[in-house]
Amino acid sequence: MKKRLIVCFVGLLSLFSFSAFIVDEDPFTELLKKLEEFTKKFPQEKIHLHLDKPYYAIGDDIWFKAYVIDSRDQKPTAISNIIYVELINEKDSIQKQLKLSMKGGIAWGDFKLTDSLNEGNYRIRAYTQWMRNAGSAFFFDKTIKIGNSWANKVFTKTSSQFTTENLIEKVSTTIQFTNKDGKPYTNSEVNYEIQLNTNKSSKAKTTTNANGEIKIPIINTQPNLSKSGKILATITMPDGQKVVKNIPIKTTSNAVDVQFFPEGGNLIAGLPCKIAIKAINTNGLGENVNGVIIDNDGTEISSFETVYLGMGTLSLTPNEGKTYSAKIKFANGTEKTINLPKVEPSGYALAVNNTDTSKMAIKIMMSPNLLNQGDLNLIAQHNGTIFFATKVSTAKQIATVVVPKINFPSGIVQITLFSPNNTPVSERVAFANNAADKIDIDLQNLKSSYGKKSNMDLTLVASNNSKITQGSFSVAVTNSSVVIPDIENESNILTSLLLTSDLTGYIEKPNHYFSNNDLKTHIELDNLLLTQGWRKIDWKAINNPSIQTPTYPAEKSMKISGLVTTNNKKPVANGKITLLSTTKGMVMANTTSDENGHFSFDGVSFGDSIKFVLQGSTKEGKKDVRIVLDKFQQQSIGANTNNGDIETNVNTSILKYLTESDNYFEEQYKKGFLNRTNQLKTVNIVQKVTKEDKASPNSSNLNGRGRANYVVTEEDLKNTLSLAQYFQGRVPGVAVSTEEDTRGQPILTKGRFEAAPIMAVSLDGIVLRDFSLDNIEVSEVESIEVITDVALSVIYGVDGYNGILIITTKRGKGKKMSEISAPGITIFTPKGYDIVRQFYSPKYDVKQDDKPDFRPTVYWNPHVVSDATGKATLNYYNTDQTGTYRIVIEGIDADGNLARKVITYQVN
Repeated sequence: MKKRLIVCFVGLLSLFSFSAFIVDEDPFTELLKKLEEFTKKFPQEKIHLHLDKPYYAIGDDIWFKAYVIDSRDQKPTAISNIIYVELINEKDSIQKQLKLSMKGGIAWGDFKLTDSLNEGNYRIRAYTQWMRNAGSAFFFDKTIKIGNSWANKVFTKTSSQFTTENLIEKVSTTIQFTNKDGKPYTNSEVNYEIQLNTNKSSKAKTTTNANGEIKIPIINTQPNLSKSGKILATITMPDGQKVVKNIPIKTTSNAVDVQFFPEGGNLIAGLPCKIAIKAINTNGLGENVNGVIIDNDGTEISSFETVYLGMGTLSLTPNEGKTYSAKIKFANGTEKTINLPKVEPSGYALAVNNTDTSKMAIKIMMSPNLLNQGDLNLIAQHNGTIFFATKVSTAKQIATVVVPKINFPSGIVQITLFSPNNTPVSERVAFANNAADKIDIDLQNLKSSYGKKSNMDLTLVASNNSKITQGSFSVAVTNSSVVIPDIENESNILTSLLLTSDLTGYIEKPNHYFSNNDLKTHIELDNLLLTQGWRKIDWKAINNPSIQTPTYPAEKSMKISGLVTTNNKKPVANGKITLLSTTKGMVMANTTSDENGHFSFDGVSFGDSIKFVLQGSTKEGKKDVRIVLDKFQQQSIGANTNNGDIETNVNTSILKYLTESDNYFEEQYKKGFLNRTNQLKTVNIVQKVTKEDKASPNSSNLNGRGRANYVVTEEDLKNTLSLAQYFQGRVPGVAVSTEEDTRGQPILTKGRFEAAPIMAVSLDGIVLRDFSLDNIEVSEVESIEVITDVALSVIYGVDGYNGILIITTKRGKGKKMSEISAPGITIFTPKGYDIVRQFYSPKYDVKQDDKPDFRPTVYWNPHVVSDATGKATLNYYNTDQTGTYRIVIEGIDADGNLARKVITYQVN
């Protein structure tokens, strides 16, 4: 159970912008000015990803569009121009990271799910570098199920039973192993290992029974303390093949945690208070409970019952000197007593009634000893802008304020009460939902039903407050008979940008709060914010005159930067640095270092996996310098906090979709659009080692790997101190220059030249001149291919005329070098922009195709832009599958108005 959320310093100190309410020489105004200065320096961004489906299968593509806004005005961000989107596996490691260029706060891309991946609970995480200053709690981080039927032989179904004996909790876990058709693997050997968060593991061996099942006992010796982890089960197939299955252990306890949250923050003696209740089990899901409140004399004061996902409220007017506790009854019949928060003898309290769609009724209460002590200040603000502010007299013990919501933007409103000495004394968050900042979507020409493979020619019409609007939209179409919607948990732009992005911790079924605009849903949302929406601002940090510089600057563009030093690590001022790439066309730029030796190439733009070389020298041209690149600090990955979304039986939970999608993947495989990598068993082959085998698999040799006159391996170099030393007399036709100007450079000694010429060097595919072999450490080399004959060097043109050494470093092997540094030169492969692929949509009016069409995503278009008339055209073809087709449209306009529309039609 998440404790009351307290967010300090950068994360939520950017919430205020108070210029509209400034009064000269007012101490409270001075405090607000400091907040305004802080929020200008630390604005915040929010991210939403529109995903084409709620879950996926191996063989699929995860198509997404990113919407990034500035939280101050909710308009598309102008803070950052680069976004990072990551696919994270169950081991909490990045499977793939995409770096995408943003324009106007939007970007799009996809992840290809190859059959080298396993089924499981994956996460999609998105953030900008600027967002890292506020912490990863505010990233977009969503758990999705990825199943595997097309490339999978073993399916598992897991169930657990909890028992308690003598305060020791026992979990009996049953795992069934079947094939794709549900036939059990009987009498099969299974080796399993239990790994829990105690870092201890236990191993055992067993055999499946007639139903293909095994039973695994797990003992929890610490009652009510949940542990999580996984079971690694290795089953031996009838053909001897071993298949490993990773099965999550969500919890080892069936305990339920219950907490109580007084509205406004505290229980104050003599002041009536609404107390919110939240009960969740160790799976992270809400569990409804009931009970009674009793005082320290044993008198029953009131009863309570949670109503939705373990949340509810009760009313209590505490008395001074009394303590209170809740006697709780759980669904399994057990009981537990929990103490309520301590009663404060004096203080202030807020009571907010937010059930009216047009206004909030706020009641301010105070203890008698606080009367006539000066005016209080009450403010209501949203993401940094104050929309209501008033002074509250302390002449009476109770004051009522009505706050109109017509001008509030949609989202979380923070209400703060300040004492006469400007100290925040009570706080409450509430939700405003304003239709004025929503975009209305209509699809013209849409009929109620269509035929198979029929053409859909639709016109999207966007408007806001009955006026046309130009916006950017993403459209996903699926067959809901195949892709069953996860309505309360699928990605939703309203949920992401208006609710969950301003809260930390796991939110169960977040879309539920936008499903209906009725009183019941309003109350359920208010209960969520009462139990999980608390915030506390570090006002001491705001009053600190020294405001620190953010650790991670906003990325407007790519840049390559670093430091030029002497071999003694002294900065080289006014040094000359040249940036060169020959990977995909020549790229060259020049710059000089500043007085501290720093240099930067700003505004560069390049794709991913492009190699660059930096050549440096002093201002006099001496190359005896070192270049040290600025390191890109990767964002760390913590454990998945969305425990309630983790599915133990991923394949079983989406089996219908997996079965349907297999047909599509088979068709794609036959057409050559999809590859199988996990289809061959391991075979040991013994053969003669050739030059091709000796050369690095990563060789950039234009003739082909190993096609050289001589190959030097890592093994050959293991007792060598330097490459220059190795090439003195050991390799036919090659020596090393000892002349002053060319010392350490390879020379060709074959007889076709009168004087030994300098050879070229190809270092990881980049051809270099004037390269000394002493410029690279022996330990960095994986192989060297030596070309001295014209027949092999001719492919390199002029560069190869004097022969060439092809040096391949250990990039991606052993120590996994991402950079190579040497005096005067640095070769590196920075993370560039990833290629944005286009969704394939067939056109049956061009060519008739009798082959079946089983596309799981019927249509995906991340870049639908409405024109000056508010219109945009959609055109695609339905598949061969009948059912109810579901169109999900999301989008944003330049003013930050949001769109989400779900429309269905029938295919017969």
